[in-house]
Amino acid sequence: MGARCSKLSVCWWPPNFKSPMLENGAADEDGSGVPVFVEYSLDELRAATDGFAPDRIVSEHGEKAPNVVYRGTLFSSGRTVAIKRFGRSAWPDSRQFLEEARAVGQLRSGRLANLIGCCCESGERLLVAEFMPHETLAKHLFHWETNPLNWAMRMRAALYVAQALEYCSSKGRALYHDLHAYRVVFDVDGNPRLSCFGLMKNSRDGKSYSTNLAFTPPEYLKTGRVSPESVVYSFGTVLLDLLSGKHIPPSHALDLIRGKNFLVLMDSCLEGHVSNSDGTDLMRLASRCLQYEARERPNLKTVVSGLASLQKDASTPSHTLLGIQRDKRSSDQVPISAIGKAFARADLNEVHEILQEDGYNEDDMANAELSLQSWTGELSESFVVKRHGDNAFKSKDFAAAVECYSRFLDSGAAVAPTMLARRCFAYIVAGKLQEGLQDAKRAEDLAPGWPMGHYMQALALHNLGREAESHEALKKGTVLEAERSRS
Repeated sequence: MGARCSKLSVCWWPPNFKSPMLENGAADEDGSGVPVFVEYSLDELRAATDGFAPDRIVSEHGEKAPNVVYRGTLFSSGRTVAIKRFGRSAWPDSRQFLEEARAVGQLRSGRLANLIGCCCESGERLLVAEFMPHETLAKHLFHWETNPLNWAMRMRAALYVAQALEYCSSKGRALYHDLHAYRVVFDVDGNPRLSCFGLMKNSRDGKSYSTNLAFTPPEYLKTGRVSPESVVYSFGTVLLDLLSGKHIPPSHALDLIRGKNFLVLMDSCLEGHVSNSDGTDLMRLASRCLQYEARERPNLKTVVSGLASLQKDASTPSHTLLGIQRDKRSSDQVPISAIGKAFARADLNEVHEILQEDGYNEDDMANAELSLQSWTGELSESFVVKRHGDNAFKSKDFAAAVECYSRFLDSGAAVAPTMLARRCFAYIVAGKLQEGLQDAKRAEDLAPGWPMGHYMQALALHNLGREAESHEALKKGTVLEAERSRS
């Protein structure tokens, strides 16, 4: 049996290989617990949302703000994110969009639903932010089904939003566009956070401040200009929402409360749960924020101070105040390893190196080769073929690797999980995805405790467009690798 193998070489990654994270890499955390800002490819965001499927939509707006927010799952990390997709007419200047997104993406605060990426490709404009799973403040205020939002949580939401605005102002992002109760969202622990989306200009000319004139600061209506005081005015409308449980236009609310007490505006659900002094203090603060003249409004530092004095049940966790079960999965998740991240990114160069370094530990092939002297010449020849395959794989001559590995496996000398993983990789590079997936599954069957079989399945499934299955395989590989590390 000859040992010569084909010299047809595939020493480059095929251009049609679907590896959307190959250039960006997986987003690592920057020390804040939030991924660093990256520019995602349209392919990855399309895959994250199952092709922008309707059942992935979490919010959408009409003609005045033609954009949609999707819940997405990034293949690179398994992280759930909020993906805002602008209408085709928005942001015609791609450079302006990228500059804005990069600037907002530098902000990091526990009071914000932080911006972690964007996409500006093929006429598309998308933003990627942390996903907040427990709805908006508007949902809890205006559309509650069983329990209304209690006073303590309302005051906590007001304080946290004010702190978020003060933080943004301190970082040079003082203007927040279209501030209202729908911009306030609740994270996995029930903490209120301000959406980062309002830090971006929200119109095709970048000059629109609000999508509802009834809630727009007077100075914008007169001059078309806004200032940090304009944001304070918009925040005053949120305070009215918290007090009344309704979205009342400021002019109407001010007419109601002139010469009267806060009870005329207070949400009936709060009766008997709010002291007269607290209700009056909030009404006065809202009135100051809504002054017609911008110079008469308080600054954010004063607003934060005023709200801090209205806090109740400060030691009670937010998830308790919100009436939700805390989702412990985020703290129980197995952190993805460097190897797992390489597969999540579909980084072929890294995966190739990993398969090279992994050797044949799973197969005891090294021990098998030590006994070659006592084997027949035919078996020895098979292992020569195997060596040719290894050399071809190392030099990225994947066609030769496939041929040699196939001849070895067909000879019956041994069935090697590592060899199957390497042939799987060579098949994937060659575009033979089903063959690669079959090899990855065979490797898992032969070595069920070996993470590589699952990781290779994740790679093949991802390229086949079967994202959900790919994520599951990646998770299984991560768990197995973590178990091995512990043992």
